[in-house]
Amino acid sequence: MTQEQYAYRGFVINGFSMLFFTWILIPILILLCIWNGGEENLWLSVGCSLILFIMFILGTVGYFVQEPNEARVMTFFGKYVGTCTKVGYFWANPFVNRKKISLRIRNMDIDPIKVNDKVGNPVLIGMVLVWKVSDTYKVVFDLDAASLSNAPGSINSAALTNFVRIQSDAALREVTSKFAYDPQPGHPDDLTLRDGGEAINDLLENKINERLAMAGIEVVEARLNYLAYAPEIAAVMLRRQQAAAIISAREKIVDGAVSMVEMALKRLEDGRVVNMTDSQKAAMVSNLLVVLCGDEPASPIVNTGQN
Repeated sequence: MTQEQYAYRGFVINGFSMLFFTWILIPILILLCIWNGGEENLWLSVGCSLILFIMFILGTVGYFVQEPNEARVMTFFGKYVGTCTKVGYFWANPFVNRKKISLRIRNMDIDPIKVNDKVGNPVLIGMVLVWKVSDTYKVVFDLDAASLSNAPGSINSAALTNFVRIQSDAALREVTSKFAYDPQPGHPDDLTLRDGGEAINDLLENKINERLAMAGIEVVEARLNYLAYAPEIAAVMLRRQQAAAIISAREKIVDGAVSMVEMALKRLEDGRVVNMTDSQKAAMVSNLLVVLCGDEPASPIVNTGQN
């Protein structure tokens, strides 16, 4: 038997059905007691009317309206009797304590925090978290959020959000410490924070779910939304990235220049355009590499054959 079914065993019924008993039947019985009591049965009439009036007061406080994605956790003199998740107008036993919990999806932006990555570099990392309540029993009875509630009969949303934020912060630090920010020398294929993408997000989501499961909270989605080096090393790391980019570009330029020189020599030889000695070929190769690999455009000198 589920918690929701357990809650409907005499504790919650349809509210429209109870309107007849509370607002029609009990007032009629009170009037009948007053009308038929007379002077001979005055005390009996007053006693019955008083009992019926107390029943009327208790009956009027048991009504409640529940919207979609809301729940009422119910306790009867300290004993948990179930969770009502149905939508509509209901009447509950007036002696049942009902705590209202929202089951709607919530969004949280975790501000960037400073964490050391796998190699010890300080980085700033932040994320966006989407979460919701999945187990109302654990939220109410395992998490100390109800004691900080401002409104009676409800769960303190601020305390619940603070718990999620602290646990998410701890999971983010744990995941960040296992990966480097950039690929490291000798390990070009290792997963990194900058290039991890969905793999890092999935791992982060699983870690947060493990921590929040104890409180009946489920993470729908967790994604990194900010990643950067800490300010104290950002300038140094930027120069390192620029140097790596320059080296990579130079390698491509040299590879292209060598292939172009090879192509030029081959076409000259195959077409028998000119016969060159080895020293002439070396000079030509040197000149072509200077032209192709130089940072600035070369200024050619045209030989007209005149002294």
